[in-house]
Amino acid sequence: MKRILCIIGFLIPAFTLFAQESVKALVHELKDKDSKKVIVVSHRGDWRNAPENSLQACKNCIEMGVDMIEIDLKKTKDNQLVLMHDQTIDRTTDGKGSPSCYTLEELRKFHLKNGLGRPTFHQIPTLEEMLELAKGKIMINIDKGYDYFKEVYALLVKTGTIDQVVIKSGRSYQKVKAENGDVLDKVIYMPIINLNAPNAGEMIDAYKVMKPVAIECCFSEVTPEVLRLLKKVRNNGSKIWLNSLWPSLNGGHDDDRAVELEQTDASWGWLIEQGASLIQTDRPHELINYLQKKDRK
Repeated sequence: MKRILCIIGFLIPAFTLFAQESVKALVHELKDKDSKKVIVVSHRGDWRNAPENSLQACKNCIEMGVDMIEIDLKKTKDNQLVLMHDQTIDRTTDGKGSPSCYTLEELRKFHLKNGLGRPTFHQIPTLEEMLELAKGKIMINIDKGYDYFKEVYALLVKTGTIDQVVIKSGRSYQKVKAENGDVLDKVIYMPIINLNAPNAGEMIDAYKVMKPVAIECCFSEVTPEVLRLLKKVRNNGSKIWLNSLWPSLNGGHDDDRAVELEQTDASWGWLIEQGASLIQTDRPHELINYLQKKDRK
């Protein structure tokens, strides 16, 4: 028995060290401009098999081999940051109202719903709980959370997860820099730009001084200007993040086309041809399999 316990005691820290090294390697891949690896980002975690924005959705992604999960934030009445996409908890829990109307303790009384809209035993997690779970295992992208930028930064420092979290927003460089100052230089920040917008080129050029590790590019229609702007992003020194979630984000090169119509090359393959180094998906398992076959994972 003592021998078994000694072996277990040796394996646990060894596994933890291995996981941490894996995340370090992933962060290196993210920042390596010459890397051919396509980073898989799972939208709200593995929401098809667990409640969206839940700890279980993150655990599933870790086991699946996902590189990064996307999460959303709201604040409670007692100023706790929790994972929630909507302005209310109506759709995703068996409760009603805004998260800001409840304390964290009160929110804990509600249960997250699964994809069928049925309540589960899962509770709304805090950002700190998610960071502790993900630490050394998987990267996190905070989407709807810019309004809490400095509070998020404080939690990243507290949990030691600064290097594995990406914060993003659709605001201009001037506004982001003015609002966050030096903190902006201490985190991995990524802008979101609608390439169909008239000022898309100006926004891309404004961020050139910062040279973000990646820019999330959205477009409902593929035009010569969109293709030109994608090249501009790469030429300015940033990687390209594309979304395959639904057609209006990628000009029709989406997850359902890949999986249900079995047109993987015309969807995910097309995104990669346009220079995508990160793809956010609602079909993480299938995308991972596709990338492995293409030797891009």
